[in-house]
Amino acid sequence: MTRMPQDLRPIATFSIVAADVERGELGIAVASKFLACGAVVPWASAGAGAVATQSYSNTAYGPDGIRMMRDGLSAEQTLARLIAEDPDRDLRQVGIVDARGGSASHTGPGCHGWAGGQTGPGFAAQGNILVGADTVQAMASSFRSSTGQLVDRLVNALAGGEKAGGDRRGRQASAVYVVRANAGYGGKNDVLVDLRVDDHPDPISELRRLLDLQHLYFGSSPASERLALDGALLVELCDMMRRLNYLQGATPTWNDATAKALDAFTSTENLEERIDLKARTIDPPALAYLRKTFG
Repeated sequence: MTRMPQDLRPIATFSIVAADVERGELGIAVASKFLACGAVVPWASAGAGAVATQSYSNTAYGPDGIRMMRDGLSAEQTLARLIAEDPDRDLRQVGIVDARGGSASHTGPGCHGWAGGQTGPGFAAQGNILVGADTVQAMASSFRSSTGQLVDRLVNALAGGEKAGGDRRGRQASAVYVVRANAGYGGKNDVLVDLRVDDHPDPISELRRLLDLQHLYFGSSPASERLALDGALLVELCDMMRRLNYLQGATPTWNDATAKALDAFTSTENLEERIDLKARTIDPPALAYLRKTFG
């Protein structure tokens, strides 16, 4: 007989874990009518694997599964060992990918319906307490057919799952977590993206808004697309900075005062990753943001 873990309520969730082997990225996207599901469900470590643990979530699956994959076990081998050692395996739902793109998913018979999962090369999609199987199928289809950065593919898959039905109890929280070796801020850790919407009436749309900001602040344009800070563009930015009291004087020329003003202006807007004062260039998305915001 399946026994119910004490003091737990099920995390009615749909999630997708995935690997981009070529880029060395691993990640998870999750949505749920469960406060701060991003604090419980997603686990990942660069070079090892990623785990989504849900239903009556066993959070030990995250660090234990990552350790097993780092020791060389595949996603399937890791899943088999995790559930074999868990007396409440019938209540668990978990999706796993390893750094080689192997995938595995488990839905215990004690998970509340609709519950199930789907796997393919480089991904595992799963959910419980859903409107129906269409949610998982839509996530899998979106991931298979999409291209681009892993984080965008994950969030797009999540949006596809919600459109197909999602959590039958409603919406509350979402998260996306992606790792890659030395991809964190300043190259000092492996966390490429870590965004959470803990409580919101439209959490996946809000997650997309935050991801757009992530791309704006921390993205990088190809060198061929960067814009030179001279001519009419420099005049435009100097006019903008004068109106905002970053710069005094009427002549829009490049000098120390202009450079210091531009550094202060763009740093205040968190765009310092998008401007190169030495090369005197700015990325088009940063310029578009400044124009839209300050006109």
